[in-house]
Amino acid sequence: MLLVGTSTAVSATIADYPVLSDQALRYALAAAILLAVVRHRRLPRAHLTPRDYLLLLALAATGLAGFNIFLVEATRHASPAMIGAVVGAIPIVLALVGPLTERRRPTARLVGAAAVVTLGAAVAAGLGDGSPHGLLLSLGALVGEVAFSLLALPLLSKLGPMRVAAYPAAPAVPMLLAASIALDGTNSLRLPTPTEAAAFGYVGVLVTATAFFLWYEALRRLGAAHAGLFAGLVPVGALLTTLALGLGEVGLADAAGAALVTAGVLIGMRQPAPTDSAGQAPRPDQKSGTGDERRVAAPRERAQGGLRGICDPFSDRQPHDHRHRAALCLHRFPDPPP
Repeated sequence: MLLVGTSTAVSATIADYPVLSDQALRYALAAAILLAVVRHRRLPRAHLTPRDYLLLLALAATGLAGFNIFLVEATRHASPAMIGAVVGAIPIVLALVGPLTERRRPTARLVGAAAVVTLGAAVAAGLGDGSPHGLLLSLGALVGEVAFSLLALPLLSKLGPMRVAAYPAAPAVPMLLAASIALDGTNSLRLPTPTEAAAFGYVGVLVTATAFFLWYEALRRLGAAHAGLFAGLVPVGALLTTLALGLGEVGLADAAGAALVTAGVLIGMRQPAPTDSAGQAPRPDQKSGTGDERRVAAPRERAQGGLRGICDPFSDRQPHDHRHRAALCLHRFPDPPP
């Protein structure tokens, strides 16, 4: 997401190019790069089901094409600050909805951290103003951003992050070109100038192909709730780019927003101290693992250790009555419920 924030460095260069055609060129370049990498790596063939194809098309239509169409239309009715504040709510939405897709309850710590990140993004962008129509269009862009992550989750285990980044980008290209012609006419289909082409190269390679792959890799490793925290780093990336290239002055709101985003990410990624079944911290010699794993493993190990001691013929824990010992050895304690 820091890479996405660096797009501010080239945004002025392509400001006069038709926006939706701009996005179509960006996705076309990214798809070509990612598909070439997939072919070069000779990844094992994935057998896609009709459901997989529907998910990929839905991801292209909502998370890529739909997101951009809503975003472009929102700029006609709302200020960039208002749009940024609405779309910047993605961390808290993923913190709430992400666990529900996995049939888990959202955790208060992650939701609180996501709220801090969202607040930081809003402080950095400002609240802005706009019409109710602009607000609705901004909410549509937010839904597209959420779909970009949640629709990919069922595909990551089968396809991996590289193919999940590549496959939806290809069908998004004709979708965006069709929308560009419908909204701006055929004049939107023009060749970029050499300067614009260089900017498209940067956006297509780093901000799209590389950033998409890294995002889906993070989504696969961390899950939607944790990965969503890093969506708030977009304004931080823009801030760092502004400082590094001297593109403008950094105000107090920018610095405060970046600090809040960083604090929220750190809070959300901090692992809570594990506790045992009695709610106490584990001893240093206790086995490693998550709190849930220790709470399940401890009773199981005690039960199995007790059986081994009783059933071992050389153990001094054997009952004196051999019939009692045989009954204990034949009985199997059930595993504690997960």
